[in-house]
Amino acid sequence: MVVDISQMERYEAPVSPALYPQLSVILLGIGLLLTSFIIIGAFTTSKNRNFLKQIVNAFFAAAFLGFGSVFLLLWVGIYI
Repeated sequence: MVVDISQMERYEAPVSPALYPQLSVILLGIGLLLTSFIIIGAFTTSKNRNFLKQIVNAFFAAAFLGFGSVFLLLWVGIYI
């Protein structure tokens, strides 16, 4: 079975490379904001903290920081 490359469709990325800078800054900014809420909540609230709220906040902060880091690497030319 021979595959003819000229008959194949060209792959296009789901996210345009022109959007890498904006996505990187926005996602990292949201992630840092959520992380700051975790730190501020740890120092300013009483000892009665909601554990589930902290876990959910940490999950979303990690997700935004992770995707923001991926787009930052793509923006500077490190294709992962």
